[in-house]
Amino acid sequence: MQRLYEFLRRHPTGVDTFWAVVLLMVAFVGLASQGNGQGRIPEIPAVAVSLLLSLAVALRRKWPEKMLLLSAGVGVVQLVTDVSVLPADFAMLVLIYTVAAEGADWARRFALVGGLCAAPISQLAWPNEYSGVGGNILIAGFTMVPFALAWTLGDSIRTRRAYFAQLEERATRLEQEREAQAKVAVAAERARIARELHDVVAHNVSVMVVQADGAAYVMDTAPDQARKALETISGTGRQALAEMRRLLGVLRTGEQQESGEYVPQPDVRQIDELVEQVRGSGLTVDFKIEGTPRPLPSGVELTAYRIVQEALTNTRKHGGDNAGASVRIVYFDDGLGLLVEDDGQGAPHELYEDGGADGRGHGLIGMRERVGMVGGTLDAGPRPGGGFRISALLPLKPAH
Repeated sequence: MQRLYEFLRRHPTGVDTFWAVVLLMVAFVGLASQGNGQGRIPEIPAVAVSLLLSLAVALRRKWPEKMLLLSAGVGVVQLVTDVSVLPADFAMLVLIYTVAAEGADWARRFALVGGLCAAPISQLAWPNEYSGVGGNILIAGFTMVPFALAWTLGDSIRTRRAYFAQLEERATRLEQEREAQAKVAVAAERARIARELHDVVAHNVSVMVVQADGAAYVMDTAPDQARKALETISGTGRQALAEMRRLLGVLRTGEQQESGEYVPQPDVRQIDELVEQVRGSGLTVDFKIEGTPRPLPSGVELTAYRIVQEALTNTRKHGGDNAGASVRIVYFDDGLGLLVEDDGQGAPHELYEDGGADGRGHGLIGMRERVGMVGGTLDAGPRPGGGFRISALLPLKPAH
């Protein structure tokens, strides 16, 4: 049955032609019975009217407006040639329904007016001899009902089709919006990973370069100090690889890392380890925590760690010789405050804004993006008398 239904849907004109042939056969049977009852063959105008109305039914969905005009013209011919109501006139109901469902606006209006006028005109042209004036008026009123019902049914089908078309369009639009949102989410995730990789690589490679330079300088005169520097390089490299493995693991779809676990994201408690690592690279750092430490949202924890990491990396890269830094972490009731300062000569403020002295990193731009993601504020700029200051306030709840 499903195959048959699909076949009929693919061949609407063939289906209409079948019903047109059925209608024509019924019309010819009616004409033949009328002719035999009166002792004569059917008149040529009646046969022509039946043929044309059947043709209109066969082509109703291919050219609905044209077939409506054809049926109206056939009706006028019936009046002029005095061909009374025929079985083939049923085609007018079918055409009114079709135009109401699929035709243009002017054709729909024409079909409604013409259908409502057809019954009274037919009753005036061929009144019932056995009914008075009131009876003929009543008959005309009843015969108007099928025309009105055909038009109403077609109009409701039209409305239903438009409704389903709107639903399909909406579903398509929502699907496109979901795809667009997915692309935006992927782009945001890639940007986040890029920021993370920048912070990891910039900090750890900077530490490794400083330690390597120091090891090469004291290799012959202080082997123990050179060995300690090499150990620091080894530990820093392993830490960088672990963090990079975690970040790149996010890009894997449905895969696990070889270890089966991801390295946890750094938090505020690991800032102490970060400061010790920076001190080991030769940079003097004063570190203090004010307030009562407590667990914070993961986004705030990671943002705080990355800000301190980026600030100390910039100090080591741009602060100059003998530069010192200080890190202050303040726990407020509704947020976390960060203050990172250095007393070095530093690079121009514009270079920091461009992402570093090479102009190719994220720098303060990345910091501002991170702080903005958690709804915080960031203030960065040169200190009076030299050096650079970065101050950030990270709320516990993002601003709405």
